[in-house]
Amino acid sequence: MNLEQYLPVLLFILVGIGVGVVPQLLGHLFARGAGFHKPDAAKYSAYECGFEAFENARMKFDVRYYLVAILFILFDLEIAFLFPWAVALHDIGPVGFWAMMVFLLILVVGFVYEWKKGALDWE
Repeated sequence: MNLEQYLPVLLFILVGIGVGVVPQLLGHLFARGAGFHKPDAAKYSAYECGFEAFENARMKFDVRYYLVAILFILFDLEIAFLFPWAVALHDIGPVGFWAMMVFLLILVVGFVYEWKKGALDWE
């Protein structure tokens, strides 16, 4: 095997490490004298989320919050599968069409199950 074939992979890894590490190093270097470690009331006030800056880290969330998040991820992945399927539908023919219909049916059954269990009802 020729090692020149692995040069793009090595460059990709190095650029990925650089993109992950260099901003952290720059932030650490430039944050020293910028007043980030000088607390005051404005820094600890509730800003956009409405929660206090420092509360109990073990506060309880409703389980429905996690169910809605999982449903979002599920249907987001469904859309990620639908785009390439729609583009290649002409090439994959009826077998690909019916395979996607089975996939969508399984997702719809799961969605109806969640709906019937009341996971989407907010009180």
